[in-house]
Amino acid sequence: MTGQRIATRAAACAAVLVLAVTGGTAAQADDDIESLPAEQIADRSREALLAARSVHLRAQGDLGEGRAPMTADLRVDRDGNCVGGVDLGEGKGSVEMVKRGDDVWLKPDADFWENQVPIGGQTFEDILAGRYMKGSASDSRLRPVVEACDLDTFRELVSDNAGAAGGDHTKGEVTRVDGVRTVPVTVSGHGRTVTAYVDTGGEHHPVRITVRGDGADAAVDLTGFDRPVPTATPPADETVDVSAVLGRGPSQS
Repeated sequence: MTGQRIATRAAACAAVLVLAVTGGTAAQADDDIESLPAEQIADRSREALLAARSVHLRAQGDLGEGRAPMTADLRVDRDGNCVGGVDLGEGKGSVEMVKRGDDVWLKPDADFWENQVPIGGQTFEDILAGRYMKGSASDSRLRPVVEACDLDTFRELVSDNAGAAGGDHTKGEVTRVDGVRTVPVTVSGHGRTVTAYVDTGGEHHPVRITVRGDGADAAVDLTGFDRPVPTATPPADETVDVSAVLGRGPSQS
C-alpha cells in the first residue's frame, strides 16, 4: 500500500531520465565535447550516467497526466543503498526513506496518512507516533520502494529505453547550471521537449534534465556522482516493525 504509492511517484521521476539521455552514434575519442554533434553528446552523457556508481537526484515539477507537482530528493547507489524523501505536493504528504543493505525504513508524515490512506491511515499514524516503519528489503510489501531506491532501477530504465523519445537532437549554446559549464542537448517527441545539460568537463554527466510540453513542466538535477550514500540509519528506539503497522488495519485497531 504505502510502498506502491511512493514507488509510483518515484518512477515518474525516473521517466524524466529515460527520455533525456538517449544516444545516437558512438562518441568521438577526443574530449572536446562542445565540438561534437548533439547526438554524440547525448550518447556520451548517457554512457556516463550508466557508468556511475552513485548519484544524488533531485526532481521537482509536474509530469502531466493530471498529477500534482511533486519533489523527490534521493541519494542512491548501485548496491541498493538509498536515503532521501518524496513529497507528493499540494499537502498530499511526504515520506522519508532510508535503505541500507537488507533493511528499509519509511517515515510518512501525517498528511500522507490522511490523504493517501483515508481508511485506516489514522490507525497507522497512531502506531508509528512519529517513528520510522522498518522492514526487510525482501518484504513484498516494500518491494516497490526497494526498487525505486536502487540506482540500478534507473540505469535499467535508461538502457532499455535509449532512443525511445524519437526526434532529432539539437545542440544549444554553452551555459552554466549551478556553476557547472554545460552543453544543452534537446530532443522533442510525443508532444514533449526534453533537454539534458551535459557537463563539458569530467565524465560528461548530465547535471540537469528538463521536460516541457503536453502538461509537463519538470526538472531533475543530478550531482554527487560516485560519492558514497550516507550510512546513518534510524536508531532502534525510533523504529517500529513493518508488520506491527501494516498488520493493523481499521478492522483490527
